[in-house]
Amino acid sequence: MSKLHQQQEGNRGHATIALFGASGAIGKSVAAALRAEGRPYRVVGRSAEALRQNFGDDPLAEIITWNTDDAASMRAAARGIDTVIYLVGIDYWQFELHPLIMQKALDAAIAENVRHFVLSGTVYPYGLPQTGKVKEEHPRRPHTYKGKMRKQQEDLLMDADKAGKIRGTVLRLPDFYGPGVDKSLLDSVFKAATDGSRAMMIGPIDTPHEFVYVPDAGPALLALAANDKAYGRTWNFAGAGVISQRDFAHQVFTQAGAKPRMMVFGKWMVRLSGLFDKLMRELVEMHYLQTSPVLMDDSDLRKLLPGLVKTSYEQGIRQTLAAMRASA
Repeated sequence: MSKLHQQQEGNRGHATIALFGASGAIGKSVAAALRAEGRPYRVVGRSAEALRQNFGDDPLAEIITWNTDDAASMRAAARGIDTVIYLVGIDYWQFELHPLIMQKALDAAIAENVRHFVLSGTVYPYGLPQTGKVKEEHPRRPHTYKGKMRKQQEDLLMDADKAGKIRGTVLRLPDFYGPGVDKSLLDSVFKAATDGSRAMMIGPIDTPHEFVYVPDAGPALLALAANDKAYGRTWNFAGAGVISQRDFAHQVFTQAGAKPRMMVFGKWMVRLSGLFDKLMRELVEMHYLQTSPVLMDDSDLRKLLPGLVKTSYEQGIRQTLAAMRASA
């Protein structure tokens, strides 16, 4: 990786909040929420090109690239910041990097006297659900490698909070969808509904599931970061309701005015595809989420953040399809 590259165009004001790993779908959602409030912010990532493409036209955004193998580079990314929202994405076949990069980011943030650190997390650390709805107190007993890596990531942050080194909190999200989201169980459904192809789905597709509309995630993370009562514990952010993949797909096709066309991959087909596709190979161990889904109870979060917004599936699908047509 290259050395630290920093780009600051014009007078963008002083950013007190930094988005580590800003170029992903959730990062762009947080940035949009900050932009709506007129707040300057810092975006941090490995690719200067991706950061400029996504944020270069925003006068509120300060763009910094980092090298996660260079401690000085990571400290510079955290310098002068009050709150870090951590959204760093890792290739599915490199999950061992999750706790490693988290530790480096925490070390940098602590060294630069960052006060607050918010992790955008996942359901993976819970492992197999032991209750119909999973609250934050549910045991974290991940039986998969990816779940264990994500649990280690959470533990690093919460241990630092307990030690008084930094205030930390985690917001766990289920699968998500929305405009510009191409790394989702539902990406193929939206594409098929608009281009006439067949949706490739990982089954079974009739089990209960839940999804978060990505534009709702950014405001939720920002509100959590700003609430002093949020720190020192973890939080669930459930989807807009329980729905099956099949029902969701039918809504997408119906709104698009298309006839549903789907090909469903069972576990053995996922495994077979993994012989030729490393992403599919890595999906095999997470297949339990299709048969034993983790459905979250986020009543604690809704009490903490009474203004929390959840876009209905009907409206989220409509807005996603509209965005796809506008960008075609």
